[in-house]
Amino acid sequence: MDNSTKKLLEECSVGCKMGIESMEQVEHHVTDSGIAGVIEKYCSRHKELEAEVSKMLMRAGQPEKEPGVMVSTFSWMTTGVKMMTGEDENKQAVKILLNGCNMGIQSITEAMHQCKDASAESISLAKKLIRTEENLRDEIQKYL
Repeated sequence: MDNSTKKLLEECSVGCKMGIESMEQVEHHVTDSGIAGVIEKYCSRHKELEAEVSKMLMRAGQPEKEPGVMVSTFSWMTTGVKMMTGEDENKQAVKILLNGCNMGIQSITEAMHQCKDASAESISLAKKLIRTEENLRDEIQKYL
């Protein structure tokens, strides 16, 4: 596996894992069944994409890349603080997910531009992840 493909797949893997982690963090605070349904739907989609990325990396003998411990810890702390602000927890969850979607779209798009020589299969998967993030963003923002 060439370096561009490896780097792009690693970014997709981390992006999926961070998305799953964020959704799992906020789902415990959500009381609105519509928001909960959107979270469940997209958490499942992110897990499916993560499995695809994992298979591609395993076929090439590459280990999966995990989100950094500091990034994960900061994410958990930030979510906890935001959920305690006194603002409606459903709206806070939506805002957290919207920010996560925008960061995910940006990081995967940047990785695609940096990894122009990546395999067509990895680019296709990155585009699928971006579309998933865009769809989540579009569905969840209705609850603001």
